[in-house]
Amino acid sequence: MSADYKSTVFLPKTSFPMKAGLPQKEPELLARWEAMDLYTRLRHQSRDRERFVLHDGPPYANAHLHNGHALNKILKDVINRFQQMSGKDANYVPGWDCHGLPIEWKIEEEYRKKGQNKDQVDIVDFRRECRAFAEHWIDIQREEFKRLGVLGDWKDPYITMSFAAESRILREMGRFLMDGSLYRGARPVLWSVAEKTALADAEVEYHDLTSTTIWIRFPVIAPSQPALEGASVVIWTTTPWTMPGNRAVAYGEDMDYVLFRVDEVAEGSLAVPGERLVVGRKLLEDVLKQAGITAHTEEASFRGRDLAGTVARHPWRGRGYDFDVPLLAGSFVTDDSGTGFVHIAPGHGEDDYVLGRANGLPVPDTVDGSGNYVDSVPLFAGRNVFKVAPEILEAMREVGALLAHGTLVHSYPHSWRSKAPLIFRNTPQWFISMETLGLRDKALEAIDATRWVPERSKNRIRSMVEARPDWCISRQRMWGVPLAIFLHKETLEPLRDQGVIDRIAEAFEKEGGDAWFTGDPKRFLGPEHDPDLYEPVRDIIEVWFDSGSTHAFVLEQRDDLKWPADLYLEGSDQHRGWFHTSLLEAVGTRGRAPYDAVLTHGFLLDEKGEKFSKSKGNAESPQKAVDSVGADVLRLWVVSSDYMNDIRYGPEILKQATESYRRLRNTLRFLLGALDGFTAEERIANPDALPELERWVLHRLSELDETVRRSGAALDFHEAFQELQSFCTLDLSAFYLDIRKDVLYCDGVDSARRRACRTVMDRVFHHLVSWLAPFVCFTAEEAWLARHPETDGSIHMETFPEVPEGWRNEALAGRWEAIRRVRRVVTGALERARADRMIGSSLQARVDLYLPQTLADGLQGLDLADLFIVSGVALHEGAAAPGEAFRLEDVEGVAVVVEVAPGEKCERCWKVLPDVGTNGYDGLCGRCSDVIASGSYPASAPADGG
Repeated sequence: MSADYKSTVFLPKTSFPMKAGLPQKEPELLARWEAMDLYTRLRHQSRDRERFVLHDGPPYANAHLHNGHALNKILKDVINRFQQMSGKDANYVPGWDCHGLPIEWKIEEEYRKKGQNKDQVDIVDFRRECRAFAEHWIDIQREEFKRLGVLGDWKDPYITMSFAAESRILREMGRFLMDGSLYRGARPVLWSVAEKTALADAEVEYHDLTSTTIWIRFPVIAPSQPALEGASVVIWTTTPWTMPGNRAVAYGEDMDYVLFRVDEVAEGSLAVPGERLVVGRKLLEDVLKQAGITAHTEEASFRGRDLAGTVARHPWRGRGYDFDVPLLAGSFVTDDSGTGFVHIAPGHGEDDYVLGRANGLPVPDTVDGSGNYVDSVPLFAGRNVFKVAPEILEAMREVGALLAHGTLVHSYPHSWRSKAPLIFRNTPQWFISMETLGLRDKALEAIDATRWVPERSKNRIRSMVEARPDWCISRQRMWGVPLAIFLHKETLEPLRDQGVIDRIAEAFEKEGGDAWFTGDPKRFLGPEHDPDLYEPVRDIIEVWFDSGSTHAFVLEQRDDLKWPADLYLEGSDQHRGWFHTSLLEAVGTRGRAPYDAVLTHGFLLDEKGEKFSKSKGNAESPQKAVDSVGADVLRLWVVSSDYMNDIRYGPEILKQATESYRRLRNTLRFLLGALDGFTAEERIANPDALPELERWVLHRLSELDETVRRSGAALDFHEAFQELQSFCTLDLSAFYLDIRKDVLYCDGVDSARRRACRTVMDRVFHHLVSWLAPFVCFTAEEAWLARHPETDGSIHMETFPEVPEGWRNEALAGRWEAIRRVRRVVTGALERARADRMIGSSLQARVDLYLPQTLADGLQGLDLADLFIVSGVALHEGAAAPGEAFRLEDVEGVAVVVEVAPGEKCERCWKVLPDVGTNGYDGLCGRCSDVIASGSYPASAPADGG
């Protein structure tokens, strides 16, 4: 091609670079949004719109972000941006959880390094250090979240340690105190010996632990059946340390039991020939094996209910355990493992406690906060429960109670912070009753009234609420909202006085929770109560009550939000965490859930399917990906994932997201380049005046608009992303734009075809960049500014463009589906011809197309050479194709023969045509000659060749 002819071609021209350079470009766009105060402008712009509120579940302010945070916050941002561009006012107020054990543990570590005991530090000084630690990490995390493109009210977030929040949390606790739901009681709770405090379920993780297992005889002293006279029931447990707390044995009412006599035993067996034992029938063989019993005789069998009324004695009777041990029916007893009998220690297990309470059993206090037996425990006072197993075994052996012992590796609760194993320990704690005022039933009703996404998550939280015990809200720590209650010294009843609660809350609002530790009790009790009669409780409120109360001091207290929220969104672990405690707190104080809908995303997995976890130390920082490929690629990974299930992440997956991003960017770049110089005057306003191919593109935009809006309503952007990517890759790049490149590059400036193409491309760009804006917020902004360089606005201030009803044309879509099937056969034939080296470019080809009359009718009126990107097409309607013709099995009746196109190559458009050089210009075809003659071509070559 001559230089003059090259300068007459409309090559794409754009400032939007092929190489994204996101790690450098994104901070520039963040600075622009900061300078224009985008969040505030959005609030002013949308102040009269319907409000949408996604209430932020507070992350914990104690470390750098990991990719689990990125997944969560990006998804929230995508939803908020989508709602904003859907025409709503999507305020987003981020927040932080600041109280609790993780921060306190960090501060304690610093004291331990210095050889100091934190209990000797002034509590207010200690709390001040905790507060400073949280403030430090809030500042760091704020910037890390912003770098991900998360738009929100970062200037005025909520934090649970603000004085206003601490005051409101206390008032929320006071509501339960005043209505009688909050009570002080002693019951077993999960207790961390390392941290010396009770833990919530959400603070517990499970790891394998090797435990000593024991099979113990409980001699029957009052049989319900004559055959039981002189026999022993056998229990099995993996926690020998709980034996001093034993007060009963449980059986399954509908299980089968067998009484057998020991006849022969193996060497070393602890079983005694002639003794008579009772075990579950299904577990008999295992018990015989474990005990080394080689021969036995069955003497009787029972149903579990036949054992009702039987009484045994504790194996250590005469050694300080001189009490009867009743046999009780327990619904939790199974015959999956063990012996079919479960030893019951009411102070060391939830099932044990409930069964004991129902049967009037005492709840002994056997273990202190350090995991040592208290002084009143016979035989083992002062011993540590995690080291006492050998002594328990020996004590059982001495009295002839030990039938067998072994070890078992099993899943066991551990503290997620210290990694230490936990115990169930009976302690005085403060509980919110699930039954007193019907909290459980109300919560279940609220669950049924809430939209759960995915729907299966409803069953998960429902089962948790159905089975959960009373809510323990007290912690024996220092950093948190004080459980500011006065306890009567004689009656041990809490003081229920709203005036006292109000005075404490007012002090907290001005001075924070420290006021509880520095203030004179008289200040809060007022003249109505004698301070000598009351003792202030020094526990703190558990951190899950803090976060469960955020709806009260965020949604209700801020004018820019509303109660209830439209949406809560967190990981699936929050069914027993934030979703759960927010539900109980709101239902207990306001009668309904604080949310209309709840979206749950899955856990983060590595490429092998293993979970990432802070506790494992393998939770990678999103900053690594941001620094290498940019936040938009990370955002694209989120929306391209099926995030309602567990999500995989790793180098290869990030590489795939990068490739997806590259394809989207290239599409935007081509559109921008091809639209260079496009003005409103060039636009064809009437869609009916457009060629069929352009009207088909408008139809596809109509379909995509429906998909995108449906996905947004379903909170499932995975489908929308897949459709948009397919549109860019298959419909645009591989089809429409591929076909129209010749028109865009080589038609004259006044060409109706070119004007129509650019009109549609303008529409495509506007829709596409708008739809992509919530997903790849930086790239959409960059593309928008490249298209509108003079604007002081933002793509994020736009709403999704409306799609005229007339764009939808199902009949046209059906016709073009058939056309594309035919084109696939032609494309396949051209690829084979290229492989056979018959042709290089497809423009060097002429094709003979054989197809049925019905398909041929659908091609009428089309420029088939343009459609197939060849230089000539001969259509053979209903004729038999040669045997060597190319065919595809899934496109019946279509065959193609490829030949070298006759003629010369046009030096401007590269088509091979017979008329090249016959129209007044050497080396040009007729179309290109007309363009040159009319002067309707660019004046000079573009700076960027695209």
